[in-house]
Amino acid sequence: MHPHLNDMANHKSALKRIRQNEVRRLRNRYYHKTARTALKSLRNEENKSVAVEQLPKVISLLDKLAKKNIIHKNKASNLKSKLTKHVNSLD
Repeated sequence: MHPHLNDMANHKSALKRIRQNEVRRLRNRYYHKTARTALKSLRNEENKSVAVEQLPKVISLLDKLAKKNIIHKNKASNLKSKLTKHVNSLD
């Protein structure tokens, strides 16, 4: 039995909802963490050609997070803007 199920609701639908929420929470956490790692690696990248290659992939990740409401769309836009500026500033 799942740890959250013991102390919560008795309705079958509520129990299912709790299970679904937990699965989604973990999935969202994984997506979010993966994107943060990608952001970090792009920010630390010194080689412009590698950074230019990575940028579209990271932007795509951010767009997907925003679409799924894991992060706010404005936050995604701000990050994309800052990253693009960073990549363009590299020599």
